Amino acid sequence: MKAVVYNGPRDVAVKTVPDARIVKPTDVLVKITTTNICGSDLHMYEGRTGFEPGRIFGHENLGQVIEIGNAVERVKVGDRVCLPFNIGCGFCENCERGLTGFCLTANPGAAGAAYGFAEMGPWEGGQAELLRVPYADFNCLILPEDAAEKEDDYVMLSDIFPTGWHATELAGLRPGDSVAIYGAGPVGLMAAHAAVIKGASQVLVVDTHPDRLALAEKLGATAVNAVGDAAVQKILDLTDGRGTDCGCECVGYQCCNKHGHEDNAATMNSLVASTRATGGIGVVGVFVPQDPGAASELAQAGKMPFDFGSLWFKGQQIRTGQANVKAYNRQLARLIHQGKANPAAIISHRLKLAEAPAAYGHFDERAAGWTKVILKP
Repeated sequence: MKAVVYNGPRDVAVKTVPDARIVKPTDVLVKITTTNICGSDLHMYEGRTGFEPGRIFGHENLGQVIEIGNAVERVKVGDRVCLPFNIGCGFCENCERGLTGFCLTANPGAAGAAYGFAEMGPWEGGQAELLRVPYADFNCLILPEDAAEKEDDYVMLSDIFPTGWHATELAGLRPGDSVAIYGAGPVGLMAAHAAVIKGASQVLVVDTHPDRLALAEKLGATAVNAVGDAAVQKILDLTDGRGTDCGCECVGYQCCNKHGHEDNAATMNSLVASTRATGGIGVVGVFVPQDPGAASELAQAGKMPFDFGSLWFKGQQIRTGQANVKAYNRQLARLIHQGKANPAAIISHRLKLAEAPAAYGHFDERAAGWTKVILKP
């Protein structure tokens, strides 16, 4: 099969590799019809993680089941399915509690597994023609009859739509609340989409990329084209000096300060400043325990100069972590099916698998107009 293979920092290629296949009776084999390039793929693409050369990228996957293991009961050949990026077994303590992003089985010795992702187990990614799906009866979301018509919407259920929704859940957003979302990348845009759907009174999206902020406005948000203290002041001005009821961090450890330099504390400190006293902050941007490529010794150890004193004094709450996709994807699929959600609105490029290497380069450069890239193997 053809697959997008990581060779080393900023070097990926589409290669012919052995076909994915069923290994255990609980597996299914999926023919991938749509797979996405995610912003978190860029951490690995840039060589900032422990992703091994020779492995296949791709954790946002959708396709059609072409073979099932003999222990699979619910999923049938021919089903169109979307796969949560985080692999769950369905029977460990965390999966039983709905915390499928922290499965204790699929990545032995750690909490959490994913397709084609650093430190998240041995599972190959789906930027390929075929994908092995383990624990298939649990992991496969069988899509409704409009799956082919709305495939580009449904593929967003694999990660960014649930992750954006999760950001608002972690922040404690309720109808009528105001929210500031830092980052107008795909996840930040999906957090804005989620906030609008949930009835937020104000949705403020902070970024410096005009094309992405324009998308945020199309989704019903207010654009805040600023960073650092300037962004905080604009948010305070838009909320009569009170600050937003809650905030979402959708950038992660590669965020930049007002000088344009990477500063892993920049968005977190701004959120503390722009969120009202007792407000909630939800963090879904990726932060890592180690970052050897960081500019400072503190950041290299996964630490930051964080304004904890202000956080404590304001009585704010922070909740973090990757989305437990299965906690949301069925309900979000219904929103898509009924025309209440349209996550495909942020897609900028629909490309062939062979175009993936060039797409990674443009996406990594944050080239204007490159917002969400999907591949069609």
